[in-house]
Amino acid sequence: MFPTVKSICLLVCLISTILLTSIGFAQDESKPPNIIWLMAEDMGPDLECNGMAGVKTPNLNQMAREGAIYNRAYCTNPICSPNRSAMMVGMHQTIINAHHHRSNRDVPLAAPYKPITSYLRDSGYNCLLGHSLVMGGGRKTDCNFKHTPTGEYDGVEKFGLFDKKADFTPEDQPFFSQIQLQVAHRGDWWKDVRKNSSHPVALQEIQLPKYFADSPEIRYDWAAYLDTVEYMDNEVGLLMQNLKNQGLAENTIVIFIADNGRCNLRGKGYLQEPGIHVPMIIWAPGRVEARTIVDELVCTTDISATVLKLAGAEIPDYMTSKPLMGVDEVQYRDYVRSARDIWDEIDECSRSVTTDRFKYIKNHMPGVPWATDQAYLEINRPALHVMRRLMREGNLTDVQMTFFKDEKPIEELYDLEKDAEELDNLTLDPEYAPVLLKLRALENQWQADNTDLGLADLGKRKPEVGLASEVARAGVKANEPELWERLEAGELMKTNQWMKRYAQSPKKKKKAGAK
Repeated sequence: MFPTVKSICLLVCLISTILLTSIGFAQDESKPPNIIWLMAEDMGPDLECNGMAGVKTPNLNQMAREGAIYNRAYCTNPICSPNRSAMMVGMHQTIINAHHHRSNRDVPLAAPYKPITSYLRDSGYNCLLGHSLVMGGGRKTDCNFKHTPTGEYDGVEKFGLFDKKADFTPEDQPFFSQIQLQVAHRGDWWKDVRKNSSHPVALQEIQLPKYFADSPEIRYDWAAYLDTVEYMDNEVGLLMQNLKNQGLAENTIVIFIADNGRCNLRGKGYLQEPGIHVPMIIWAPGRVEARTIVDELVCTTDISATVLKLAGAEIPDYMTSKPLMGVDEVQYRDYVRSARDIWDEIDECSRSVTTDRFKYIKNHMPGVPWATDQAYLEINRPALHVMRRLMREGNLTDVQMTFFKDEKPIEELYDLEKDAEELDNLTLDPEYAPVLLKLRALENQWQADNTDLGLADLGKRKPEVGLASEVARAGVKANEPELWERLEAGELMKTNQWMKRYAQSPKKKKKAGAK
């Protein structure tokens, strides 16, 4: 029996499809992929796909469905510039002298350290910064070493991180594009984002952590934060659609991550989970299996090694981060080590070790309380003022009072499996003594294997004074006390305007660590 014309056509189509698929895959594998790094600001794992109540994030949900979501991603520092510095170099900030917030801006990276963009450009990549579709253009760099946003880099006379500030286009291929998503960072736009939202987050749908007092003002502030998360999700949707419209989606990998945790109590600036646990998604059709869920520990610096590996660029021997893609077997971490040092006018020194189940924190300056009078916190966290008032009235629970203790314990140990909000310090519990010894040993071993410049300068630091937030706080209290009263009542205020009025050109002193 001879084959019919129809069967021959079907066979030809089938063979053609197989060949085209194989060839297309081979072409994608041999052709350097474009890489987009989306960097949200000041955001915890507070997406709908992370299980956050009250928020809707359809675009990031889709990215997670089509790619991989990492449920245990941690920062090396809970503040933007030290962690951004670590990610830009792929090394812990305490090793590269970038541990104090916004320090060493006139000090070049010591050899052999270099920004990852230097290696990418050596491999033929165009390095782009920002995009016109996102708030503010998405061009923040904020690294604690000598750098300029764009230009050549040699680490001696030239310090450019990116080739240009520009949207990604087909002509730029292969490109590495880093885009900052700033909307979740505290700013005067928060109230406007909520006001202009067609579906503002409902106050009754959110769930506050136990360490927050449940007041209307705190609920409003939390909801306004989630409104910015939804705004940011829409920006991600616009970027993904732009990528597809230009025919770039098939050979582009998109990495979404935050620079540190949410800007609220125990969040940004602290080594508790809300400060260092961040969201992370990798979208890479054909390279990452859809609906992949990764529960192993990863560090934000692992993104640095991943980008270099995917680009076929050199991964320097000094880099301790490990690629999460492009290898036969991913080497996930046994623990993530994080550190907190100077932030604005507050001198602080704490270290943490996070394992699959436990968190250990060593406070080298226990006399510095969690609830300091730091100006940035006072003008940007309504919950702080509401809870201070409730504390004076005797209306806080013991759990809510924890943040307001006069001192921190020298050591902290938490069972994250049983105590996700880190409310029960187990350091004096004999049952957990072996765990405490083990995690303490991990921190001691890390110090033995590495130079921690944040411990080396302990006791010799001089935090910055006279910053914009300090000047603005003093100016408003003295000249516009009614505004400060509204802030203390828990109202979400447009405090950026205060800094513009009172601290247009603050004269700054060099920070600790600057040379």
